Amino acid sequence: MAHPSQLGFQDAASPVMEELLYFHDHTLMIVFLISTLVLYTIAAMVSTKLTNKYILDSQEIEIVWTILPAVILIMIALPSLRILYLMDEINEPHLTIKAMGHQWYWSYEYTDYEDLSFDSYMIQTPDLNQGQFRLLETDHRMVVPMQSPIRVLVSAEDVLHSWTVPALGVKMDAVPGRLNQTAFITPRPGVYYGQCSEICGANHSFMPIVVEAVPLEHFETWSLLMLKEA
Repeated sequence: MAHPSQLGFQDAASPVMEELLYFHDHTLMIVFLISTLVLYTIAAMVSTKLTNKYILDSQEIEIVWTILPAVILIMIALPSLRILYLMDEINEPHLTIKAMGHQWYWSYEYTDYEDLSFDSYMIQTPDLNQGQFRLLETDHRMVVPMQSPIRVLVSAEDVLHSWTVPALGVKMDAVPGRLNQTAFITPRPGVYYGQCSEICGANHSFMPIVVEAVPLEHFETWSLLMLKEA
């Protein structure tokens, strides 16, 4: 989860998020170099005689500032396209979960099970236990097995929502009448928090998402308990 005064991203909890962090650092370094070059050029033009007509009308300079941006765009586009491909690739998921957005809560249906579904509401502040996070905890978490490809089908029943878990690198719009899909894999156990990222109404900020990754044997025990309660 995010921390007060945090400037960077959350720690990556999926391979896709790790790639996104690398791409962010790669792009940020390019931006830094461009900014440094531009500031140096401006300072040189102000403090020296670089502004004479022979420099301003130089064909060599025009060639450089035409080719250089093209090279920079290629350096950004190639890794970006690779990550987009990785995010869209869904290879034989071990588990498929349907996440449905409502005003204002989420409901989950484990489509590989016959009757495993539940609603997930935010825990109100007076009902929080010690150590729980305000506006982020839910009464039912979305439990998934770790080290297993998970496919999430996302839709909405009323208005636009967005199913978002930053640590997993997942953000998918929930559109009424349309079924979008995304996928993730968690290499380690943990609890990952997210929130609806589409302004959906008065209680938009009160429909959190909690994904809990557990070992496979713990997931099987949890699913049996949920099926008995149903």
